[in-house]
Amino acid sequence: MGNKGIPGNYPYVYVDGIYLKRSWGGEIQNVAVLIAIGVNEDGCREIVGAAEGMKEDHDSWHEFFVWLKSRGLKGVQLIIGDKNLGMLNAIPEVFPDARYQRCTVHFYRNIFSVTPRNKMKTVSMMLKAIHAQECRVSAQEKAKQVAQKLREMKLSAAAKKLEDGIDATLTYMGFPSQHWTRIRTNNTIERLNWEIKRRTKAIGAFPDGQSALMLVCARLRHVAGTEWGVKSYMNMDHLKEMVLQENDSIVG
Repeated sequence: MGNKGIPGNYPYVYVDGIYLKRSWGGEIQNVAVLIAIGVNEDGCREIVGAAEGMKEDHDSWHEFFVWLKSRGLKGVQLIIGDKNLGMLNAIPEVFPDARYQRCTVHFYRNIFSVTPRNKMKTVSMMLKAIHAQECRVSAQEKAKQVAQKLREMKLSAAAKKLEDGIDATLTYMGFPSQHWTRIRTNNTIERLNWEIKRRTKAIGAFPDGQSALMLVCARLRHVAGTEWGVKSYMNMDHLKEMVLQENDSIVG
């Protein structure tokens, strides 16, 4: 989405890929558009980049992150997104100081994929109880209890997914509690994706990846030009205070 510079620091960055249809050699194929939304030091959301990724693999994510960094993206402390091995491997290569938060909503959906429909409400409440804990240690302990309960309910596949993935969903607990509800999911980008898909549905397949990207960028600019891009999304003073306290304790 343009090559203009990205000014200032963006402590929180939400990333996702949206799939659109395009024609390629007479066939209809999926093309991924990678999107990044940053929260700046004033607490406002900004769309910091969108680029064609072909598919959400390591090379695409690595190239996307390098492009963002080359345009000035810096000060990244947390990257929030869905689980994608290509993305996970690319983050430390390009942003070694950033931590990764797996979107809790996507995590729940992953567990629901192996949960019978008549047990979903119960399992949902159990999962939410984990992320309602006051600290990471309590959440990890609660997760163990929930996994045991799932096995008692004969949901061993769900228990396994919980145990394998829970730690990546608790990274947000290392940040100010005032920000937790905002940084444990990438809902802010999911809503954008929904709006983009709604707008592109009538088109069907794009003639090429560039035209798909252009339409996505047009919608992103429209959204960013509304109150969404101007209104403060969170109070970043809480993060500044936390960083200062951490630095003081290191010095002390």
